Order: sequence, then C-alpha cells, then structure tokens
Amino acid sequence: MSTGSAVLRPRDTDVLRAELRQLATRGGIPVLFGGEVHGDGLVLSEFVGTRTGLLRGVVVRPSSGLGGASMVAGRPLSVADYRNASTITHDYDVPVLSEGIGSVLAVPVVVDGVARAMLYGAYRSKAPIGGRAVDLMIDSGRRLADELRIRDEVDRRLRLREAHAASAVSPEVIREVYAELRRLAADAEPGMRNQLQRLAEQLAGDPRPEQVSLTPRERDVLAQVALGCTNAEAAERLSLRPETVKSYLRSASTKLGTGTRFESVSRARLRGLIP
Repeated sequence: MSTGSAVLRPRDTDVLRAELRQLATRGGIPVLFGGEVHGDGLVLSEFVGTRTGLLRGVVVRPSSGLGGASMVAGRPLSVADYRNASTITHDYDVPVLSEGIGSVLAVPVVVDGVARAMLYGAYRSKAPIGGRAVDLMIDSGRRLADELRIRDEVDRRLRLREAHAASAVSPEVIREVYAELRRLAADAEPGMRNQLQRLAEQLAGDPRPEQVSLTPRERDVLAQVALGCTNAEAAERLSLRPETVKSYLRSASTKLGTGTRFESVSRARLRGLIP
C-alpha cells in the first residue's frame, strides 16, 4: 500500500492495527481482522480476538468471499449466517469456520475510488452486526482512508522535490555550456549566431528579462502544475473545468515563450511569478 519511500513513510499496517484495537475497545466486537490490498488481492495480516492462526496470510482475491465482493463493490457488505450464506463464494470456509465465526461485516478502506485495505468485524453467533458496531467500523474505514490519502500526498510532494533536486545542474556545468555556446556563435552564420546567443543568454539567465504579466488564474494554475497536479487535479482544486485549466496553461505558455507545461513552471519560478 505504501507508494513512497519505505524509510520516510510510516507503516500503513501500524495505523490499521491501531484502528482494529480501538474498535475492539469501543465497539465490543469479539473478532476483528484486516489487511492491505496489494496487486494480487487482500492479504490478511492484523487480528484481534482470533483463536487460531489459520487466517494469517490468507490472500483474498477480488470478488472472492465476502471481503473480495466488498473490495470490488467499494462498500460495506455483511452476512448474518456465514456458513449458509448464498450471496458469497465460500473459498475461505476452512479458516473462517475454524474461528467459529457466524456473522461477518466487511468494510473497504477506499481511497480515490480504489480499495486499499479491508476491515472485518465478526461474531461467533448468527446475530447480525448492526447499529453502533457498524457505525464505528465505517468511521474507522473513513479515518484510515483520510490518513492514507494524506500520506499519499506527502509521498507525491517528496518525489517531486527529489526529482527537482536530481535534475539540478551544477553551476560549473552551466558555465561550461554557456562558454561553448558563445564560442559556437562566434563562428556561426548570422541566423544561427542569433539563435545560439539567445540560448546562451537563457542558460546564463538574462539580467534584463522581458517583463511578463500573468493573470491571477494563470499563476494559480501554474502553481498547481508545479506541485505535480494533472489538468484534472488542478481543475478540481481550483473549481475550474479541465478545458479552462488547459486554456490558462496555453496563455501562460505564450506569454512566457515556452513549449511545455514544465518549461512554463520553470520560467515562471525564475521570474518570481510563482513560488
């Protein structure tokens, strides 16, 4: 489930385990378990109140069992009589029934439309899980989703910063390239000479750059692109349509004399137009 640095990002299983323990204390649900969703499916790893180790490490495939169905549907699902339930597959009967489980509620932790983890609550009877226990489990799922969403955003910004640092060129290299461009310009034909001189000035940083005036919305859009947002993400954050965001990017690019969105961000930063 982690998408960022394994060193910087806290273990997602730790916060999942904490939610299960809190549910056991507040909800009075005797059996609780869950895990993260990976490429192959859900891996059960966290348990409270289980009596055997048969559920540990079980991989729940999408659409298989109650959890797999809930994972695909993106919403809580439950059965009041697991052994005789006809609405689910029974691929995991051995570990589930070995725990004496009668009724089960599965709650997906959904982030941006994708199930990233699953929470299960169960009784060792056929009494339906309802009322306060259901509300508490759904609240836990929402808290986990919010936490994962925040961690993902932190990871994204860290990757963006690392990519920017990795792409930085040393001043010595810039000076060498500048000098080479100037040397080539001296021996080139007039048309090519002008182009090479212009490139050299851009590389060195023109001390008298042409004044560029961006509208507040053009600066807002470029600032979102600088954070790594797509057009759709920038549109959602700024309450604009994606086509409008694209239009602002085009107009800003024309004013800045750039060919790509990333060149526009770089030049706008050099001119102090965005952070």
